[in-house]
Amino acid sequence: MEEVIRGYFDACNTGDADAVAKFFAPGGVHYFPPDMYDGPFRGGETIGAKWSWAVRTLGSRWTVDEVICDPDTDRAVIEWTHEKTKAGVVLRGDEWYHFDPDTGLITEIRAYYASPQAAGLDRLELGGYPYAERGYAAT
Repeated sequence: MEEVIRGYFDACNTGDADAVAKFFAPGGVHYFPPDMYDGPFRGGETIGAKWSWAVRTLGSRWTVDEVICDPDTDRAVIEWTHEKTKAGVVLRGDEWYHFDPDTGLITEIRAYYASPQAAGLDRLELGGYPYAERGYAAT
C-alpha cells in the first residue's frame, strides 16, 4: 500500500494524467472538504486530469510525510504537504486510503486539510461523502 501511495504521489508530481489514473480502481473517488474543487473527483481519469492541471497552472508538488498501513483492512492513512509554488502557498493535511483487495489499486481517498473552521458552515465534513451509509454518527 505504501508503494502504491508513493507511486501515486510521484505520478502526481510529473503532471502526467494517465500515470495518475493508473493508480485507481474503476469508480475510484477522491473526497475533499466542502466547497473545494466543486465536490469529489470521481474516476482515475478525472483525478489525473485535475492534478495535471494543478502542476501546470499552480506549480503544485506534493510530498508524503508520514504513512501508516493496515493490510488486514486494505486501508492506509498519510500526512502530506502540497506546495503551490507559483502562489507561494503551502497546504498540509492527511488522507485516508481504501484499496481494492484484489488489485491493490486505490478505491477511495478522503482528504482532510489542516486549516481553520470555515465561516458560515454548520457541518464541517467532506462534501459528498456518504457518512450515514457508512455507519458514521449523523443527526
